Amino acid sequence: MSQGSNFVDYVKICCRSGHGGAGSSHLHRDVLTAKGGPDGGDGGRGGNVIVKGNAQLWTLLHLKFRKHVIAGDGDPGSSSTSTGKSGRDEILEVPLGTIAKNAETGEVLFEISQDGETKILTKGGRGGLGNWHFRSSTQQTPRFAQPGEEGKEDWNILELKLLADVGLVGFPNAGKSTLLSVVSAAKPEIADYAFTTLVPNLGIVSYRDNRSFVMADIPGIIEGASQGRGLGIRFLRHIERNSVLLFMVPADTSRTIKQEYEILLNELNEYNPELMHKPRVLAITKGDMLDDELQQEMAKEVPADVPYIFISSVAQKNLVELKDILWKAINK
Repeated sequence: MSQGSNFVDYVKICCRSGHGGAGSSHLHRDVLTAKGGPDGGDGGRGGNVIVKGNAQLWTLLHLKFRKHVIAGDGDPGSSSTSTGKSGRDEILEVPLGTIAKNAETGEVLFEISQDGETKILTKGGRGGLGNWHFRSSTQQTPRFAQPGEEGKEDWNILELKLLADVGLVGFPNAGKSTLLSVVSAAKPEIADYAFTTLVPNLGIVSYRDNRSFVMADIPGIIEGASQGRGLGIRFLRHIERNSVLLFMVPADTSRTIKQEYEILLNELNEYNPELMHKPRVLAITKGDMLDDELQQEMAKEVPADVPYIFISSVAQKNLVELKDILWKAINK
C-alpha cells in the first residue's frame, strides 16, 4: 500500500452515546423491617464517545471504515442506594492536530493537540435519580424514581491538519517533493508533471548539532485553489498548521519570480488572511540552470520583504544555507 492510500485526513462518523440507567424506586425491606423507607439508588450514566490524542498516529485511516460508534448504556440503580454501573465509553484515538466538527452545522467543537489529551465528542445521558432523593417530611415513602436521560446521536467530522515547522508552498512541479527527498528521509513520489503529490508528505530534516525540524510537502496549489479548484482547499488547510512557509518558485517559470510569488500569496490570502502573518522564506529552485550573471539579474525581481535564496536540490546547491534561514525563521 502506498503512503497515498494510507493517508486519510477526513472522516465522517455517526456517534451514539449511551442512555442513562433508570433510578430505582425500591423500598427498604429485611427481616426486621416490614415497611422501610425509600432506598432506591441512581441509574449509571450512559457511555460517552471520547476523542483521545495519540502522538504515534499520523492519519485517520483506522477510522475510515467505522461509520457508527455506539457507547454502552448505564445500568439501572438498585436497592441500598446502590448506583448503577456507568455505560462503556467508546474512545477514538486520533493524531495530534485533529479537529472535531458537527457535520450538520460545521461548528468546530474542539481540537486535539497533545498526546493523551481527551475530549468528549458525544456525551452520554445522565442516570435517573432513585426514589431516595425524593423523600421529604410530607412524602416519606415516594414510590417513583427518575428515568435515565436518553443518549444523543449525531454526525461528526474529524479532520486532520498537519503539524509541521515548515510548509512548502508552490505550484505543481516547483520542486517541492525533490527538495523534501534530498533534505530528509521522506520518499515522496516525484515526476515531471503537475499534481504528482496527491497527499501531504512529512519529512524530518536534520540540522546542525543533532537538531531537526519537520517539513511538509503540501500538494501544489493552482490559481483558484481558494475557490476549491484543482486540489484546492483540502490541502490549503494543512498550511494553516505550519509555523514557517517556504515559497518555492522555479527559475524557469514563464512569469517573473515576483509575479509567481504574488499569485501564491494571493491564493493563501483569499483562503485565510491569517496565513499572511506567518514568517515566509522564498527559495528559487532549479538554480543549477543559472550562471552568476543571470542569477544577479533575477535577484532584482525578488520582492523586497522576503528573505530569498537560489537553490538546486539536484545539485545540492545552497541547501545548508537554506536550512540556516529556515531554522532562524522557525525560532524567531
